[in-house]
Amino acid sequence: MADADLTTPRRRVILRGISSRAWEHPADRGALVALRELRGFDTVLRKLFGMFDERSLRLRHLGSSIRVDHRQFSKVHAVYADAAATLDLAELPELYVSRDPDLGAMTIGMDKPFIVITSGTVDLYDEPELRYVLGHELGHAASGHAVYRTMLDLLVNLALGVSWIPVGSLALRAIVAALYEWSRKAELSADRAGLLAGQDPAAGIRALAKLAGGGDLSDVDITAFLAQAREFEAGGDVRDSVLKLMMLERRSHDFAVARAASLQQWVDDGEYGKVLRGEYPRREDDDKVSISDEVRAAARSYRDAFNRSQDPIAGLVRRLRGRGDID
Repeated sequence: MADADLTTPRRRVILRGISSRAWEHPADRGALVALRELRGFDTVLRKLFGMFDERSLRLRHLGSSIRVDHRQFSKVHAVYADAAATLDLAELPELYVSRDPDLGAMTIGMDKPFIVITSGTVDLYDEPELRYVLGHELGHAASGHAVYRTMLDLLVNLALGVSWIPVGSLALRAIVAALYEWSRKAELSADRAGLLAGQDPAAGIRALAKLAGGGDLSDVDITAFLAQAREFEAGGDVRDSVLKLMMLERRSHDFAVARAASLQQWVDDGEYGKVLRGEYPRREDDDKVSISDEVRAAARSYRDAFNRSQDPIAGLVRRLRGRGDID
């Protein structure tokens, strides 16, 4: 593939003591650090969610899905344990396979998160692709995304309940839109965790291509798929930009082609290579993180993405700024 070096290392590097900050997108990381500083906030959410939903959800999967271990779906378990070992995660969340021919996976729970993948994922992904998917979900668990995804769900339900109140509805809509934006960045973070778990960029791109196209890549060209991602970002005019913004407003996940492009960009920028060389933050330093530093990093990330973006609206704003029409 011409876009980057997508070769697989002969042996995966065990990322000793790696912090989740190593794979978290700056916008995701900034939000997480700030929210974690709200003492007691996540504890209240954990208690509320755990009291009503977490136990019932686990029981539902315990009763209707297959729990993966060395005796059941043993090959999946081996890939799962290998992905966790690569990310240096000592504790494996429970993993379930649920009967569903579609591709899908999710991380559920706060006090004791568990992971569910569909039978279609097991059937349609090869081993490197499955390692990427399982690493993606382990990334969600390690970053604690479930706590804040629960907050998103609660606020979405609240917004629906007060939609008849104009002022309250507008304020909540802005908050919900910001949380959806965070959720999309959290998915980019988990994509990076999946890549680090498998250390096979080509497998990560294939996994996202299968998510977009239904699982069969026998007549799909990955280079063309990535070119499609560039067209999605840069093609059309301002009307297309507005349409994309409207389509994304209530999406917790970005489109698969856009996620593939973002993952490819992370490789091309050299950040992936730095982690493999051991240049990553350690868990032992997590309590020393500065909120202001992370907020500035998030702002830089958005600024850099805007300056690099080929989106028609971004290009228009840059041209107007260059002419001095806007500050």
